[in-house]
Formats: sequence, structure tokens, C-alpha cells
Amino acid sequence: MFQTVAIAGVGLIGGSFALALRRAGFQGRILGVSSPRTIERALASGAIDAGAALEEACREADLVYLAGPIHSILEIIPTIEQWLKPDALVTDAGSTKGRICAAAAGWQRGQFLGGHPMAGKEVRGVEAADASLFEGRPYLLTPVRPGQMESGAARELVQWIERIGAEPNVLSPEEHDRTVALSSHLPQMLSTALAATLGRNERAAEIAAAAGPGLVDSTRLALSAWEIWHDILDTNQPAILEAMDGFTAAWQDVRGNLASGKVERDFVIGAAFAQYLREKR
Repeated sequence: MFQTVAIAGVGLIGGSFALALRRAGFQGRILGVSSPRTIERALASGAIDAGAALEEACREADLVYLAGPIHSILEIIPTIEQWLKPDALVTDAGSTKGRICAAAAGWQRGQFLGGHPMAGKEVRGVEAADASLFEGRPYLLTPVRPGQMESGAARELVQWIERIGAEPNVLSPEEHDRTVALSSHLPQMLSTALAATLGRNERAAEIAAAAGPGLVDSTRLALSAWEIWHDILDTNQPAILEAMDGFTAAWQDVRGNLASGKVERDFVIGAAFAQYLREKR
């Protein structure tokens, strides 16, 4: 049973996970590993009980939750195995899984189980943390070995994921990266490309003045921080390029259908998927 949880990176996701655990009834201790300023704010919000250095937190924790940027997670993984309790579980919240899971594949101490909550905001920091952030959202888990989900610690993690209102879904790291390239990374690139195209237009001010909610909604993801997306694009580039190539081909088809007056079918197919997507949420 988890008695102590250590969260390395008490920002939006890490802070929200801590708050969600508390609201779901977790009675143990939650330690935070972050900068002094962030620890101060996390303490004030009630997200954590105390701050700690990474080594101290790993030595005490039954569950270690790595919630920093992907490259930070990749730097931490080779270091922390030596500090873990033998039966400790380490999970992460990184948006790509292939390189992260590979980095922990040789562990002889503790257990690593990759994770990715499909939740977030355009803003960052523990000030934006929200106990309800994961409610109704998929929570992807990426075991690398058969039977890994059957350990007591993995089963307890799944129970807590369900208690905070999220929906666990198990994929291999490779399946995860191909899937989120389409479901998350492609939408980000499309929103960024749209906003960048209009931002470069010499009539950008006029476009903004005439914009309705459709353009606002379509460019929402373009507000996302480059600091986060740099790591995602770097660690999942092949799958993202494949997704973008698929969209480019589809875009050319839609363009051709528009030119020939046959675009109605694209509207029908698009509306059907949009409706299906909303029913699944």
C-alpha cells in the first residue's frame, strides 16, 4: 500500500495529481521535488506535505511520480534506481513513451511503469493545478513486459487512477507514441500552423478583428508552451511526421473535392467522427 508518494516536478500535472489524490482519499504523505519557489507555492496550495531532495524523496517513497519535462525525466531515470525501495513503483507523466520506457528497461530494483494522463491546460505551474484535471480523461499506461500490470503496486496505481476520475488504458510504448501522434501531437501542429500562417499575414490585425469563436477555438492549442513541445517533438518526431504526411494527403483530397464540388462527403465523415469523439469523452 502506498504510504508515501514523491512527485518530482510539482507543476500543473504533478500538482494536480497530488491534489487529486488528496481529494480521492489518500491519507499518506506527499513529498515534492522542485525548485524552492515551486515548493513554497505547492505547500501553500496543499498539494504536498513537504519538499525534499530527489534522493531523499526516492528513498522514502512507495510511489515516485515523474512529472517534469520529457528530457528531465530521461535524465532522472538512470539516477534514481539506486535510491528506490525494492518494491517501489515509479511512473511518469511524459507525453511520449518509447525513449522513457527504454531508459528504465534494465532496472533491477523497483518497477517502472510508463504513464501519460491525457489532460492539461495551456498554462503551466502549480498555481494552475486542479484536482479535477483528470476527470473523464484517458490515462495511458505503457508496460514493457507481460504481467507487469499484475504487480501489487501496478494494480494499486490503477485503482488510484480510477479514484481520481480518469480512465486507465493500456498500450505498448510503441502503440502509445503512434496513437498520440495522431490524437494529440497532430492537433497541436495543426493549431500552431494555422496561427502561424495567420500571424505572418500582412492583414493579421484585420483577421483578428473579424474572428469569431471558430478561429479562437482552432488556435487554442497554439498557446501551448514551446518548452514543453520541444521535448515532445524531439522524442516522437518519426510518428509525428508520419501523422502530418497522412494529413497532408487527406488535405489534398479535401482540396480536390472542394475544387470539383464534391466536398460534402468530407463534411459528413468529419462530422461523424467529431460526434463519435464527443460521445467517447
